[in-house]
Amino acid sequence: MLTISTKNKLESNEQFKITRFKPIIKSTKPHKHQGYYELIFIAEGEGFHWIETVNYKILTPDLFFLKPGQLHSWQFTSIPKGYVLMFKEEYIDEIKEIKILQQIKRLGELTRINEWNDQTVEIILEDILQAYKSNLENSEDLIKGYLRVLFAKIEGQAIQKGEITKESPLCDRFLNLLAQHTPIFHKVQDYAQLLQTSPQNLNQSCKKSTGKTASEHIKAQLVLEAKRNILHTEQNVNQIAELLQFNDSSYFVKFFKQHTGETPHQFRNRHFG
Repeated sequence: MLTISTKNKLESNEQFKITRFKPIIKSTKPHKHQGYYELIFIAEGEGFHWIETVNYKILTPDLFFLKPGQLHSWQFTSIPKGYVLMFKEEYIDEIKEIKILQQIKRLGELTRINEWNDQTVEIILEDILQAYKSNLENSEDLIKGYLRVLFAKIEGQAIQKGEITKESPLCDRFLNLLAQHTPIFHKVQDYAQLLQTSPQNLNQSCKKSTGKTASEHIKAQLVLEAKRNILHTEQNVNQIAELLQFNDSSYFVKFFKQHTGETPHQFRNRHFG
């Protein structure tokens, strides 16, 4: 049975890594990343980048920023040139580098910035790569400094496009937890308990930050997980309903249709015929 895999390109003791794209034409199967962010800059190349349920045509220079738990896959049609930068949140010291964490949080749900017009970003990424490879005593200080500049530039581009969301630490923690928690809880109170707050406080925080309640985010995540499994696995409706902790498949079908306007079978057929 085809299932969605979870990849971890960082070794158990690694918190940061940067590489150049391998000069080969390849495609990857849909997968998630476990517990780390991935920033991707494509200077040259053609193809498609599927993130969640959106299939982006690569328009170089192109920049993607994936959060922990997001699903994606590649299908290159020409040799790519660029960089892949990966890091865990704990790599950023929450006291010394709080500004970087704040920059990342302010990016909210930003996934892509195309039509990138700042040529210095490629230079910065190459400098980060050289600092990473040199493994000198001050390499980490250099990398952290470059990251501050890099995310400032990304934030600037995002502000220009009006894609920055309001910051709310509680809601951010909830959304990160929601993206990675398996199985997905269906009730706000379960997440509120994990976050040591009340359901009312969690709902208010998310409403203020994103315009949606925590309950609405949970439903959206359930729909997203359903779509992931419908599109990228061979599991049937009963199996997906069980995976997502629905009491029975008929209720799952009703829930899915209520939020998408079509049944799981209709959704799968529309994409694959």
